[in-house]
Amino acid sequence: MLTLYFTVFAALFSVANPLGTMPIFIGVTEKNTKEERNRVALKASFYMFLILTISFIGGKYLISFFGISIESLKFAGGLIIASSGFALLTGTFSKHKGMSEKVKDEAINKDDSSLTPLAIPMLAGPGSISLLISLNENYSGFTESVVIFLTIPAVGFVTYLILRSSHFIFSKLGASGLNSISRIIGFIVIAIGIEYIISTVIAIIERFL
Repeated sequence: MLTLYFTVFAALFSVANPLGTMPIFIGVTEKNTKEERNRVALKASFYMFLILTISFIGGKYLISFFGISIESLKFAGGLIIASSGFALLTGTFSKHKGMSEKVKDEAINKDDSSLTPLAIPMLAGPGSISLLISLNENYSGFTESVVIFLTIPAVGFVTYLILRSSHFIFSKLGASGLNSISRIIGFIVIAIGIEYIISTVIAIIERFL
């Protein structure tokens, strides 16, 4: 079970990618005091936890309501995850999440940007949501479900620590350091997305054999 926990934790952390959200967090909180930044980081992480928890628990009922098969969800989720990884590799992650200059300016001028754009779509986006729904379908046992669920608050807590320390991390790593880390994470995210696509195609082929 420890292997499952750390595997899911690594996958969810990579897809949620709080490190990639750091530049956006720094931009929308540049006029805030340290206490205000810490409060925004806490609220964004908490909203992320809520959104991912709701997705993990109720996502399968939602896709069932719309008549979407788990294979279709995994295939679409794999494409989204892979495209997010490619955006990290090419340095276009913010644009991939819909963070245009107009949206950034709007977020900066908002009283509270913790829910949007930080929690959603930056942290709890379609990739992480589809990942959790797929995991809930693949691991239906009670113990496995609990183990997977426990990764959500863990990722949320690590996300809070990263956002809270974002100005310090950026001062030490700089733009080039963050870019290098983002590229490494991007490669991992692409691999996760491709793995989901391949496993879905194999499952479909085996169904007809």
